[in-house]
Amino acid sequence: MSEKEGMSEELEDTINLFRKESRSQSMKDPGFIKETSNSINKASDYLEKKSSSQIYETHPRRDTLESTSSSGSKYKRNEEQKKNLQFSETSTRTETSQSLSSLTGRTAEYQALVNFVSHDTAGEVSPQVSEENQKQLSLEADNFTVTLEAKGLQEFPKDILKIKYVKYLYLDKNQIRTFQGADSGDLLGLESLSLQENGLSSLPSEIQSLHNLRILNVSHNHISHIPKEMLQLGNIRQLFFNNNYIENFPSDLECLGNLEILSLGKNKLRHLPDTLPSLKNLRILNLEYNQLTIFPKALCFLPKLISLDLTGNLISSLPKEIRELKNLETLLLDHNKLTFLAVEIFHLLKIKELQLADNKLEVISHKIENFRELRILILDKNVLKNIPEKISYCVMLECLSLSDNKLTELPKNIHKLKNLRKLHVNRNNMVKITDNISHLNNICSLEFSGNIITGVPIEIKNCQKITKVELNYNKIMYFPVGLCALDSLNYLSVNGNYISEIPVDISFSKQLLHLELSENKLLIFSEHFCSLINLKYLDLGKNQIKKIPASISNMISLHVLILCCNKFETFPRELCTLENLRVLDLSENQLQKISSDICKLKGIQKLNFSSNQFIYFPIELCQLQSLEQLNISQIKGKKLTILPGELSNMTQLKELDISNNAIREIPRNIGELRNLVSLHAHNNQISYLPPSLLSLNDLQQLNLSEKVLEKIFNIVANNITEINFEFLCQKLNLANSETDMPTKSTVSLSERAHQAFVVWKTQSNKLSLTAAALRDQLIRALAMIGAYEIMDKITALNLFTRVIKF
Repeated sequence: MSEKEGMSEELEDTINLFRKESRSQSMKDPGFIKETSNSINKASDYLEKKSSSQIYETHPRRDTLESTSSSGSKYKRNEEQKKNLQFSETSTRTETSQSLSSLTGRTAEYQALVNFVSHDTAGEVSPQVSEENQKQLSLEADNFTVTLEAKGLQEFPKDILKIKYVKYLYLDKNQIRTFQGADSGDLLGLESLSLQENGLSSLPSEIQSLHNLRILNVSHNHISHIPKEMLQLGNIRQLFFNNNYIENFPSDLECLGNLEILSLGKNKLRHLPDTLPSLKNLRILNLEYNQLTIFPKALCFLPKLISLDLTGNLISSLPKEIRELKNLETLLLDHNKLTFLAVEIFHLLKIKELQLADNKLEVISHKIENFRELRILILDKNVLKNIPEKISYCVMLECLSLSDNKLTELPKNIHKLKNLRKLHVNRNNMVKITDNISHLNNICSLEFSGNIITGVPIEIKNCQKITKVELNYNKIMYFPVGLCALDSLNYLSVNGNYISEIPVDISFSKQLLHLELSENKLLIFSEHFCSLINLKYLDLGKNQIKKIPASISNMISLHVLILCCNKFETFPRELCTLENLRVLDLSENQLQKISSDICKLKGIQKLNFSSNQFIYFPIELCQLQSLEQLNISQIKGKKLTILPGELSNMTQLKELDISNNAIREIPRNIGELRNLVSLHAHNNQISYLPPSLLSLNDLQQLNLSEKVLEKIFNIVANNITEINFEFLCQKLNLANSETDMPTKSTVSLSERAHQAFVVWKTQSNKLSLTAAALRDQLIRALAMIGAYEIMDKITALNLFTRVIKF
């Protein structure tokens, strides 16, 4: 597994797990808002725990929440996965919650009743509600949700509001600019309104008539300011303005005294009004990825604030007044410019989560001992050289991440953190892992990749709860035997070390599911691996293995096997006994042919045989009817010249890469690969496309692009005249080897031209010019000297070799 930057995905999972543990049963139903941040989500959980007298209603909505939190992007988490967070509205009315709960399970019914949108010839959408549907809806409960997302609406759906008791209205992904035409009387009952992705440049003035509005989400629009009419919504509880262009926040905030959640992430705020403390009930504030250069002191006087997200700003210091945030539990300050922490931050005795990754912190004060409630501490990507010993007082700490610093050792008493479950110290200057780690009885995940560790203490065998260990890219010479005694260990990654032998002890780790040992010094495929009957993923790439033992047949659970960049000269037939194998990578070896026994891999889905020494296309592969992806690109090794017609037997094939060969034509029956989605055939010698290619209805990408610039050079060099070449040299400042020579040499014009182009390309590469820029520059020069015939040939070449997308 390659090294990760920043927080690992596993660490992010853990943080989210901690956040979910306190979630009440009522939060299991999807909430209304689809846009918030991780910090807001977590703080909402705290709200639930802290306010037992309140009822948190969940709206009849099947979609989960989408997060725009910075903590996703900063740790390379898949953005779509980070968006699936739930959120609920805080309610103070028991009867509303009860009536809403009576609607659970009937969302599909309401959805069916509002699917009445019709498109007229003008392209506008005029939603109409039949009388029958109106009567049916009017007989339903008092509260329900109407969803009209992505219906092409260009005006507010006034007809839908004729139905009584519409309280939760979704109009996301339309083109609604105004509420014009809607009867203000019909809007009075509206409590929740979502207008995400409507292209709004401002909020419609009619917004002021929504007196009962409690939740408004206008994220992902083009709003540049918040109108004063907005300030008249005295009942508003939650406001979401993420991903807009807001530069200023209004100062007259007294009327928004009931506001509990305010999310202004990813805008252009530089300042906040001094009147911000007027939001006396504000508990959750998201200001991530704005342009704040100082920590606004006004934030420090929000008495009920429990979650504050200032990720991705330009803050270089914290004010002393920060100590006034007595109730703060979550503080996110990742990706700022902090060089030190004001000592007053350690007065925040209720803090549970503190994220300070990607700053310029050089030291952490010993006052960290005050954080007795701290659960999550993220200090990745700073310049810390040590961690204070008094971190041991943070007895509740469960997740500690210190990756990408300058640490040489951990605090000697780190073993006192009895609740620690995750310890990540990747990419530091650690020389060893302390023996005291054996006292971390609750540790589950241990990461020390990218250090200079030479071994793992045998005492680690006492950490029986460990499930994951990463020790990639260290100086480890001997396989850590202590890890083999961990009965719960299922994920082990020791890539990029100096391990040459596998001890027999590993055969006892039958619980292992995932094992990585690439880029080591292994000479053989150890038979001890073959005892790992539950192993699903094994990476032994970039070693010096030549053979596979027959006992590999015992690895009945193996799904993924990576053996790239080893020393295989013949295809190891022993692999064909792995009936459950799904992925096999034997790229960059010395294989010349494939055994016919490969047909025994009945479930194989992905094969990578790129950069080997095949004399011909391995026709044996055509028997694999389960195969979905095949890569036989030959960047290195011998070039294939012919594709067999039997290729069409692989009826499940979706992706085929035959690039970087010398193939002249695609088989005429290629159209029989009905499931083919992607065909990469660039850098070949293909001059013919069979008509059956057009029958590939699922094909999305056909890449036939050649080394276009070199081919253009050849066209020009082979067709240009002496006089035009002299003119071209002047236009492009080419070096003509014949210039200034008293006598003609025997070098041909085409050779001189090609040599000049190569020199020109080399010089241009120093200026970082792309191949496309050089091609355009050459074509313009040819036009200026009137070499139109050559230009026509180049145009024909471009038409043939460009990427075609279906």
